[in-house]
Amino acid sequence: MKKTNLFFIMILFASSAFAQTKGVLQIKGSDTMVNTVQELAEQYMLKNKGKKISVTGGGSGTGIAALINGTCDIANSSRDIKDKEKTAAKGTVNEITLAIDGLSIIVNKNNSVKELSLAQLAQIFKGEIKNWKELGGKDEKISLYGRQANSGTYDFFIEHILNKTDFSGNVKQMNGNAQIVEAVKNSKSAIGYVGSGYVKNSSDVKVLNISKAKGEKSYAPTKLNISTNKYPISRPLYQYVKGNISKEVKDFISYELGVDGSKLMEEHGFFPISKAQRAMNNKVLGIK
Repeated sequence: MKKTNLFFIMILFASSAFAQTKGVLQIKGSDTMVNTVQELAEQYMLKNKGKKISVTGGGSGTGIAALINGTCDIANSSRDIKDKEKTAAKGTVNEITLAIDGLSIIVNKNNSVKELSLAQLAQIFKGEIKNWKELGGKDEKISLYGRQANSGTYDFFIEHILNKTDFSGNVKQMNGNAQIVEAVKNSKSAIGYVGSGYVKNSSDVKVLNISKAKGEKSYAPTKLNISTNKYPISRPLYQYVKGNISKEVKDFISYELGVDGSKLMEEHGFFPISKAQRAMNNKVLGIK
């Protein structure tokens, strides 16, 4: 798709000039979601001349903090908003479920290991399993790659994989999903976790099948396996809006959830929301 200089500056760099311009819809947060929402914003602006949208990343925590302090209109988040964040917002925080992410566990494409259980995954990232030979692989020390603490994916992993315990001190904290993919691509002993949108059609790394327990059948993060709850580490991707939803915000979110937006999200490697989630979105947006 052709991009004008205006779009290039606004979306990719979110210059301070635009950030200060009245009438620019400000969206900030999740690195997992940033590329997809940038392209959604670009398509929306092409179809709606005169609309201006700035999309930046920084992590889910950064986006929610900006929503709370009033410096963004929409916060992208790959985790649930926390109770303390709702309290800090001092008012209603509206939740929209944008898509489903099959959180993907990646290793170097030459790694012989093909699957892990949730327990094994937790042991790896807690530093209890240190060598690939313990998992049927080569005699190589495991190199760990993850996200920094302001990441929603970081929080999700602690909550749902590590059962609220800490990561190993040996995890190399990366600024974004793309950096994890690049690190795993270049290290034969590496393992990392990224949003499914960062590994769609990728031949640079290998995505592992995951089972709920050792000895049970493992599954890949595919549309079928996620829709049937067979893949055990899928998660919703959210957008949060504080207070009354303005027409500008409602129009853009409605576009994201519509046919064109949903198609683009699937093209980016994410998965459709359920009927129940769609109904809840309509309720929040006041759509009958």
